[in-house]
Amino acid sequence: MAKGRYDFYLDKCLLPVPPEKLQIKINNANKTITLINGEQVNLLKKPELTDIEFECLLPQVKYPFAVYKSKFKPAKYFLDYLEKLKVKQKKFQFIVSRQFPNGKDLVDTNIKVSLEDYKITENAAEGFDIKVSIKLKQYRDFGTKTVKIAMDHIKPKAEEEEVRPPGNEPTPPAAQSYTVVKGDCLWNIAKRFYGNGALYTIIYDANRAVIGGNPNLIYPGQVLTIPAI
Repeated sequence: MAKGRYDFYLDKCLLPVPPEKLQIKINNANKTITLINGEQVNLLKKPELTDIEFECLLPQVKYPFAVYKSKFKPAKYFLDYLEKLKVKQKKFQFIVSRQFPNGKDLVDTNIKVSLEDYKITENAAEGFDIKVSIKLKQYRDFGTKTVKIAMDHIKPKAEEEEVRPPGNEPTPPAAQSYTVVKGDCLWNIAKRFYGNGALYTIIYDANRAVIGGNPNLIYPGQVLTIPAI
C-alpha cells in the first residue's frame, strides 16, 4: 500500500521522521449518577482536555527518508528544543499535516498544547539513534476578571417602564463573519468576540458545515459566521 506524507510540527520544529503511531484521546467529563428510584442517568458535560501521545526517532546521521526544514540536524538539536519547551513552560501549536501519495491534502491536526513529559530511549541494537516518547496535553487560554461594584446608598425610585408602540422594537444585533488565520482556535475566537472562550460552542454550532465533526480542527482561510448573543 502506498504511503502518504505526514509532517509533525512541535511549534516551529519539524520532526525529521514522522512517528509510526499517533494517539489522540478526547477525555470524557460526563458523570453517571443513580437516582433515588435506582435509575441511572448520564450528566453531559463539555469534554476534558485532549491527551496526545507518540514516539519519534531522532537520527544521529542523515537518512534518505528523514526530512529537515533546511539542512541536517543531529538528535541534540531536537532534544534541546524539547527541553526548552518544557523548562520555559511554553504553550505551542502541535500540527500534523497529512497528504495522500498524489499530494492531495488529508485532514490536518492543529491544536494548542503543553509538553507534559517525554522519555528518551537509547538502544545499542539501533546504533546511535535516539527514540523519544512524548506526551502532550491540550492547552486552553484562561484568565480572571475583576469587577468593581459601586454601591449607591440612595434608594432608587421606581420608574414607570416605557411602553414602545408596536413596530418600534429594537433591531437585534446582526451576526458577523471572521476569516481564520494561522494559530487560531475556536476558544480564542470566542474570547475575542464574546469575551469568554468557553462560548466557542456557539460558533462551532453555527459553522458545523464548514468545520466538520471536530471543533479543534480549523484552518486558515475558512470564513466563519459569528452569531450575535
